[in-house]
Amino acid sequence: MTTAPTPVPASTPAAQSGGGAPGPVSPASASARTAKAPRPGRRRSGGSRAWLAALPLLLFFVIGFGLPAVAIAIGAFTTSTDAPDGGGTFTTDNLTGSLQGAYATALWGSVKLSLLTALIAVIVGLPLAQAVATSRFRMFREAVMSASGVLANFGGVPLAFMFVATLGNAGEVTKQLGLTKHGWSLYTFSGLSVVYLYFLVPLMVITITPALEGLKTQWREAASNNGATALQYWRHVALPVLLPSLLGGFVLLFGASFAAYATAEAMVGSSVPLISMQIGDALSGNVLVGQGNLALALGLDMIVVACLVMALYLPLQRRSAKWLA
Repeated sequence: MTTAPTPVPASTPAAQSGGGAPGPVSPASASARTAKAPRPGRRRSGGSRAWLAALPLLLFFVIGFGLPAVAIAIGAFTTSTDAPDGGGTFTTDNLTGSLQGAYATALWGSVKLSLLTALIAVIVGLPLAQAVATSRFRMFREAVMSASGVLANFGGVPLAFMFVATLGNAGEVTKQLGLTKHGWSLYTFSGLSVVYLYFLVPLMVITITPALEGLKTQWREAASNNGATALQYWRHVALPVLLPSLLGGFVLLFGASFAAYATAEAMVGSSVPLISMQIGDALSGNVLVGQGNLALALGLDMIVVACLVMALYLPLQRRSAKWLA
C-alpha cells in the first residue's frame, strides 16, 4: 500500500533569499500582501489628472485677468481708434503722457495716500490684533474677528454715504462737535484717509492675528527667566520675528488702498487727485480727441505697481511662515 507524498510548505521570500527559516504561508496573508502592493500605474494616472481640478481656476484667471491685462498692454502702446491716422499704430506717447502733468500728480497722490493709510493701519491694527490673540474670552475673539471680516469688505458708495452722513459738512457728528470751526473737512486728503482706515484697520487685524498666535509662549517665558521686561521681549524677540508679517501686511494694505475707487469717487470726486479717478474720467470720455488709449496706459501703470506689491508680499509671507510654523 502506497502513501501520498507529503506536501512541502511554500517558502517565504525571506527564506528564498537566504535570510530566514522557511515557514508556511497562509492564503489570507498572501492575499493581504498582494492587496498592499502599490500600483505605480494607478498613481501615475491619478497624478496626471490632478491638474484638472485646478482647470476652472486657471480658466477664470486667464479670462478675468490675463486677457484684460494683455489688451491693456497692447492698447497702451498703440494709438486710439479715434486718432487722425485711424489708430492701431505703435506709439509710446500714451505711456509717456501717463507719467507727466496731472497724471503724474494723480499717481503720486495715490501712492502717498496708500503709504500713509497703510502705515497708520499697521500701527493701530497691531495692538488690536494682540488684544484679540491674547484674550481669554472666546466670544470676544469671535465677535472681533467676525466684525473685522465684515468691515474689511465694506466699501464703495455705502461707506461713502455713511461718512458723509456722520462726518460730512452737514453730518450729525460734525454739527454736534462743531468740527467745521476747527477746519475739518471730509472732502480732503485727510478726510479720505480717515475713511480708508475704516476698512484697512480691520484688514490688518485679520492679516496679523495668525502671526501673533504663532508666537510661542516658550519664547516669552525664556525671556522672562533671563530678566527681560515686556518691552525688551517685544523689541528683541517678538518684533524681529513678526517683521516679515508686518511688512507683508503693510504691502497688502498698500495694495488695497491703491486700488480703491468707488469710495473716493462717490465722496471726493476729482477734488483729491488719484490715479483711479483719472482712469475713471478717461473711460467715461473725459479725454482729448485721439487720446482714448491714455486710460489704458494709466491702467498699465497701476498693474506695474500691483505687480511690484505682490513681488514684495509673497517672499515676506514665505519667510514669516517659516518662522511661525
